[in-house]
Parts: sequence; structure tokens; C-alpha cells
Amino acid sequence: MERMFRYSLAFLISSVAVLVGMQVFWRYILKSPFMGLEEILVYPSVWLYFWGSVNASYEDTQIKANVIDSFLKTKKSKLYVRIVADIFTVIVALWLTKWAWAYFKYAWRVWKESPTLYIPTFYAESAVFIGLVMMSFYSIFHLARNVRLLKTVREDSVSVKASLATATEDA
Repeated sequence: MERMFRYSLAFLISSVAVLVGMQVFWRYILKSPFMGLEEILVYPSVWLYFWGSVNASYEDTQIKANVIDSFLKTKKSKLYVRIVADIFTVIVALWLTKWAWAYFKYAWRVWKESPTLYIPTFYAESAVFIGLVMMSFYSIFHLARNVRLLKTVREDSVSVKASLATATEDA
């Protein structure tokens, strides 16, 4: 799975860079706009955004402000806070996925096309739903992992980081 994320993200970011480079070349070197290139650029850009978010959710490396952790002394209390945060993450992710499903159905039904090249916009719009489904799945996975970890953590000899590393290796 990690390899798939790595290669697909590399492909998407490379295609965005190449397309932007082409646009700069055509517009500033050749003094002529490349009509429709902006429309093409939307597709890998949207997928890159959501696929990167899915990857961060998979790796559990989203940007977090763990300020409360600096005030907590025990490993178990830090894990409780993490579980509460995971619960809120799952709730928000599922709520957004519900809305994304409605948008996905709308995009399928309407089947809009880009104004210049007539490419169906559904191919970019579907990234919202697919990305949120996967982010919801990984959020539920991390919540379950942390609940399982809470049952096994002992304050005296097992650190949360070591337990997290073991849980990640097992998954």
C-alpha cells in the first residue's frame, strides 16, 4: 500500500509540475497561451490534494496540535486524549463523506464538461468522495488501534510510543 501511495503521488506531482512548466513555457517564452492546459491541470491537482490527504491519514501524519499532551503526565492519559481526538476525527470524516456522496451522485447525474476541451469534470470531482471514504476508513482504523492499545498499555513498563510502533508493525 505504501508503495502505491509513493508512486501515484510521485506521478501526480510530476504531472502537475510538467503541466505548469509547459504553461510557463508557452505563455512567457512563446508569448502564446496553451488553450485548455488549465483545464487539464485541474485533474491531477485535485487528485494530488486528496490522495496526499489519504496518504497522511494512512500514515497518521496529519498536522496536529498536541498541546494537551505537554500538560499530561501519564501515558494512559495521553492515549485517552488521542482516542477522543480520533473519535472526533471519525465523526467529522463520516459527516463529510456523507456530503461527498451526495456531491458524487450529483456529479454523476449532471455529467458536466470542461468549457474548452469538454472533458467530464466527474473525473476530478470523484476524488472528493473517494478520498473521504479512504480517509474515513483509516481514521476508524487508527481509532480501533488506539482503543486496542489502551487495553494493553501499562504505566510502569510500556511506553505509548513503543506500543504504537508495535501496533503499526502488526497492521
